[in-house]
Amino acid sequence: MPPGRFNLSVSAAGFSDKAFSGELAPGQTYLVPPIAISIATVVTDVNVKVDPVEVATEEVKEEEHQRVLGIIPNFYVTYHSDSAPLTTKLKFHLAWKSSTDPVTIGGAAFLAGLQQAGDQYSEFGQGMQGYGKRLGAVYADIVASTFLSGAVFPSLLKQDPRYYYKGTGSTRSRLLRAVSNSVACKGDNGRWQVNNSNILGSFSGAAVSSYLYPANNRAMFTLSNGFVRMGESSLAGVVQEFVVRKLSKQARRATEHTNSTAAITPQSDPSQRKP
Repeated sequence: MPPGRFNLSVSAAGFSDKAFSGELAPGQTYLVPPIAISIATVVTDVNVKVDPVEVATEEVKEEEHQRVLGIIPNFYVTYHSDSAPLTTKLKFHLAWKSSTDPVTIGGAAFLAGLQQAGDQYSEFGQGMQGYGKRLGAVYADIVASTFLSGAVFPSLLKQDPRYYYKGTGSTRSRLLRAVSNSVACKGDNGRWQVNNSNILGSFSGAAVSSYLYPANNRAMFTLSNGFVRMGESSLAGVVQEFVVRKLSKQARRATEHTNSTAAITPQSDPSQRKP
């Protein structure tokens, strides 16, 4: 090398660069001291992603165990504010599970008995034949309403048919969430929006019901019954928000559940190697 100032750099794959500078006099043989290079610091970003379908499936399994007093099915409520959106398959699964639950069938049988005792819809008659007609009408009404409001329209409109339990905030804010349940819901995109699924499902279910029961004026029957069902949705929201959780062991466990996250911190090896 020509005499004068020189700069020496050392680099190797997997190691950090090292620089050394000095000055070489004419005729001088310069002995460079040993150069230690460090293992390069590696920064790794770890992104943990979970399949939302798997999350939604696990949440539905959890919801299928929600029962008031351990008996009455309470499948259409979620206690997770960030629940994964339901797939069409899961929406129909929930509707089927709710419609075929023994308690649901038993409730239909009990309601048909009350109608028989009060001689409601006298056109059906009395005796076992009349009771069978009432039971068939009641149960068909339940199934049609459940599938229309809980599966068909939510799938077409990409909306979540479940009630999102609030549980925190002022009583007024919780009451507003509960009462608006009939007209507001979360979409599959996670945003709050007009609950067209419940509105259409309520009036469509009422229309189906008008053909299951004797009705002189089907249009008026559908209209009045549709508004009644909308009111029932709001009332159900109030019961969910302020009553049901206290009567359901699974619901209390769900709201007490906390999600844990793991933090991964990259570290560098402080050891050094000499070439």
